[in-house]
Amino acid sequence: MIKNYIKIAVRQLRKQKMYAAIKIGGFALSIAACLLIALYIRNELSYDKSYPDANRIFRVLIVYTNNGTVGKGPEWPAPLAKTLKKDFPQIEFSGRLMPNTLMGAGTAEVRRADQVENSYEDGITYADQSMLNILKLPMVYGDRLHALVSPRTMVISRRKADKYFHGQNPVGKVMYFNNDKTKPYTVGGVMENFPATSHLQYDFMLTLIGMEFWQNEQNNWGTFNYSTYVLLKAGTDVKDFEQKMTADIVKNYFLPNFKKGGVKNAEQEAAKIKMALQPVTDINLYSYDIDDGLSHGDIRFIWLFGAVAGFILVIACINFINLSTAKSANRAKEVGLRKVVGSYRSSLIKQFLTESLLYSFLSFAIGMLLAWLLLPYFNTLTSKSLIIPWGEWWLIPIVFISAFIIGIVAGMYPALYLSGFKPVQVLKGTLSAGSKSSVLRNSLVVFQFTTSIILIISTLVIYNQMQYILNKKVGFDKDQVVVIQGTNTLGDKNVKSFKNELQKLASVKSASISDYLPISGAKRNGNTFYNEGRTKLDAGIGGQFWQVDDTYLKTLGMKLLEGRNFSYDMSDDTAGKSIIINQTLAKKLNLKNPIGKRITNGYTFTVIGVVQDFNFDSMHDQIGPMVLHFSLSPSMVTVKVKSADMKSTLQAITNTWKSISPGQSIRYTFLDESFANMYADVQRMGHIFTTFAILAIIVACLGLFALSAFMAEQRSKEIGIRKVLGASVEAITTLLSLDFVKLVALAIVIASPIAWWGMNKWLQGFNYRAPISWWIFALAGVVSIVIALLTVSFQSIKAAIANPIKALKSE
Repeated sequence: MIKNYIKIAVRQLRKQKMYAAIKIGGFALSIAACLLIALYIRNELSYDKSYPDANRIFRVLIVYTNNGTVGKGPEWPAPLAKTLKKDFPQIEFSGRLMPNTLMGAGTAEVRRADQVENSYEDGITYADQSMLNILKLPMVYGDRLHALVSPRTMVISRRKADKYFHGQNPVGKVMYFNNDKTKPYTVGGVMENFPATSHLQYDFMLTLIGMEFWQNEQNNWGTFNYSTYVLLKAGTDVKDFEQKMTADIVKNYFLPNFKKGGVKNAEQEAAKIKMALQPVTDINLYSYDIDDGLSHGDIRFIWLFGAVAGFILVIACINFINLSTAKSANRAKEVGLRKVVGSYRSSLIKQFLTESLLYSFLSFAIGMLLAWLLLPYFNTLTSKSLIIPWGEWWLIPIVFISAFIIGIVAGMYPALYLSGFKPVQVLKGTLSAGSKSSVLRNSLVVFQFTTSIILIISTLVIYNQMQYILNKKVGFDKDQVVVIQGTNTLGDKNVKSFKNELQKLASVKSASISDYLPISGAKRNGNTFYNEGRTKLDAGIGGQFWQVDDTYLKTLGMKLLEGRNFSYDMSDDTAGKSIIINQTLAKKLNLKNPIGKRITNGYTFTVIGVVQDFNFDSMHDQIGPMVLHFSLSPSMVTVKVKSADMKSTLQAITNTWKSISPGQSIRYTFLDESFANMYADVQRMGHIFTTFAILAIIVACLGLFALSAFMAEQRSKEIGIRKVLGASVEAITTLLSLDFVKLVALAIVIASPIAWWGMNKWLQGFNYRAPISWWIFALAGVVSIVIALLTVSFQSIKAAIANPIKALKSE
């Protein structure tokens, strides 16, 4: 019987080539999309699971609640890690990472001690020896238990060992960072590269043994710079331990420190601190509300992409159901005759399910091929390096089971519907009229287009927000600004000479020395500020403290609203006693007339100017308080170019660099590109939504095309009679198209409020956002109706221009 079922299924497939192609094509496209999204989700869910004790590794978070606002972060004072290990027997190891660029980590120019040319490197962090013990990183060379126990030692990754010491054992070799020969680092070990599915991506781990970045820094409970991790002993109750840890650390360390510093209402301030343990396996997807400076995923996107994949698959299943039930009249006599000669309904159900399974398995085979072909594009789209795991034992069984389930699910309703025909009605010819219209079929078409329109609107909103971000006035001029990096290798004297020589170039408007820039990857330095004499009376104002020179404002096109700029001719400026603040800090410190006022962060400064607020972090956040301080921070030089001939200007800049540092290659970026890269995740999301919106429309239109062809076929006699009675081609085309346009219009009405709600929630993540304008919904509606009309008009026009004699010759 099974062989017979398959024969009949193949015969039906050959008999209805167009409908079979649309069923299989729609299924295959949706399955390819689902497979690609499944690979993406699998990759995101696999983060940080490679560590041997991953289920016992936690990142310690601070949860600070102030006036109803909750802030989360992983940075803690230097002594916390050793205190946790000392005070709590539940902790097997505790350790710290410190990738802060302010302390010399993050990025650097690196070279072997026996070579002269530097190479730019990122992925540099300070680390405790205990971090190697917590993560149990596999070692290529050296002893993991002792690799960082000595001062000025470091562990490097396999790829960097191959780069700098190819074919050698680097242990014991010496390297310099930023040409600083006074601080040589000895390689203590070589670790395997961190897997791509790790939230930690470091190539250089420099020991914290013997490091103190300022006097008594390692015992200071007032500065927060260290990400702290713990390895709990097996069997520890995490929730109970969190409560005990918070209570003891706040009571025994933070509260006494607040009282010692004269903090007003010390008990209330201490009560705002809570400690939380975040499983290391949650860091990638559950850190969207944590300010940790790392690049990671978002569980909300995982759910979103999973839903998109599911909807695309449902759209394809709807095509199958619609076409199967729409063609019911063509199979009605077959069902009637089979029942008359003794077929049971169960046999007919099996027959129709066999056909459904055949379509499903063919679709899966083609879908997997499409997924393989589209994977390079998808990797570019998502910035991933995904591969289809052909060698995994579970792949084929999962694909087989999925094809079986989807085949049964998609085919069950048509099988029950077709097998339920009554022979008397069928053979009398009274059934075919019922197949011309179907509430279910129309409802499914509306669902298809509702889903597609939601994706179109979402794509337009994301695109609109991205354009708003890139074109909004951000308080500085990011166009035609070249950022030269690694200039600290020139030395303080030479970097000043380099700046002066650049300013002599005819194509250069201005140049500035500062590595504090309003782009990601530049330095940051958080401080707490008070009005002079109010340290013990007022709550401190957290903000940034940036080191800049006298041409910084001019080079970046920042507007000075009050006071004056820095000058080498002013002794207070060169002595580091003067500052320029932004409008936000002036407001938060209640400075009505800021010029001449004195502000302290431990050191006291005089305000000489107020700069207009500028966005120095992502537009997800509000502009924060800012202090600009006149001093040298020389690892970057920015150059404002006034010439339209960028190629010649860059060559002139390169020649100037070579005249000062002939043995070192120049490295530069453009400020506007770096600014745009801050929103790469938004752009990526927009591209993904665009791709899947197009795919959903294609799959929905395949079904609409087939339905319009079927309806034209069913109404061929009606059309013939209308033409004989004088109906025009335009009138008949309108008649056949109007029903489908009504369905699409209904889908627009349903989709618009759903899309508005979803995208409004998404935009809440931006403090600066474009409004969701009416034109977005209008454009999405027009696009949908035009696509639907183009899809059905072919069949409508074909039916309208057909010779009526052919349709009526049997009458």
